[in-house]
Amino acid sequence: MPRSRFFAALAAFFVALAPAHAQIATSAEHAILMDAASGQVLWAKDAFTPMPPASMSKLMTLELVFQRLKDGRLKLTDTLPVSELAWRTGGSKGFVRVGDHLTIDDLLQRIIVASGNDACVVVAEGIGGTVDGFVDMMNRRAKELGLNNSHFVNPDGLPDPPGQLMSSYDLAKLARHLIRDYPQYYHYFGERSYTTTDQGKQISQPNRNTVLEKLPGADGLKTGYTDAAGFSITASAVQGGERLILVLGGLRYPDLDKFADAKREWLAEVRRGDEAARILALAFREFRSYRLFKPGEIVGQVPVTGGSRPTVAATAGAVNVTMQVDSHDAMKVTFRYFPGLKAPVAQGQRVGTLAISAPDFPGLDVPVVAAESVPQANIVWRLYMAARHWFSGRH
Repeated sequence: MPRSRFFAALAAFFVALAPAHAQIATSAEHAILMDAASGQVLWAKDAFTPMPPASMSKLMTLELVFQRLKDGRLKLTDTLPVSELAWRTGGSKGFVRVGDHLTIDDLLQRIIVASGNDACVVVAEGIGGTVDGFVDMMNRRAKELGLNNSHFVNPDGLPDPPGQLMSSYDLAKLARHLIRDYPQYYHYFGERSYTTTDQGKQISQPNRNTVLEKLPGADGLKTGYTDAAGFSITASAVQGGERLILVLGGLRYPDLDKFADAKREWLAEVRRGDEAARILALAFREFRSYRLFKPGEIVGQVPVTGGSRPTVAATAGAVNVTMQVDSHDAMKVTFRYFPGLKAPVAQGQRVGTLAISAPDFPGLDVPVVAAESVPQANIVWRLYMAARHWFSGRH
């Protein structure tokens, strides 16, 4: 059998002299850029290392609320009571008051827009019975969602107690899940401000995600800050029908330490928003989605031992890949099939991988499956093949 039948080597192979690439760079310690449609990682910097997520971990708290809203266990008009523990919670305030009963709708705004740690405790006690009970629920749900580099010790992201960790990849994956699975509640992330009353005084708090004001199409998600975490953000935007998700963790601005805390935080928030908006704008300009294979298109043939046919056709389904325009010219797509495949082979059975690589691209592996079934050969066919093999070995 010709060697090409066995290897089906290159499904596509483009070689050209590429111009200088538009490089993505950031001072953030951890970062990731993700295509929201496919979940494909477009660019990453230490994205799988757990880091303190600060208030970005509120996205996990919100996931549990959204899940219960979607399945009917909660309604936006339901109310939860405010305990003294919630009222005493430090850090960012949603200005809850002991004895109040706040609607889920109101609590979502206090958590998302005002980043209220106190409102997170109200939700935690209302859903989990206790904060510890809710944290257990967060960790179980994180495992269900495949957030393998995440661990929660509180619902708000405060540094005490220590041990709250998430990777930037997990944050991007969680953001994608919130966008795709709860579209009816996603609008909260794009609200520009939240206004409440505390002791007769009206308090209006702007959304700390300044990307909403800086980049067309920006509509979420959450910022965070602690001394350990630095200034961080999980952001998303849509342009031209394409949605991107960006996570930046560990942005630090030591040159701002000379300012008073309030001014320092404001200036850092502006810089954080500028950095996220800059990277997203660059990504929307420089990245494109490319169609490699149509649905049902055959990418190669895989040898089969003991089957009614010697090979099986393989398909990866519809394959689209997003990468920088300059990277596309030198893209390689290689079909690597599993050696030693034995009949019977079921339609849809995994038989190999498409390995996609390119300069300045983190790489992508796409599962390849059998496009058809191959039953075991009957006894007559097996005897014929054995005899053929024996005689061919005599010559």
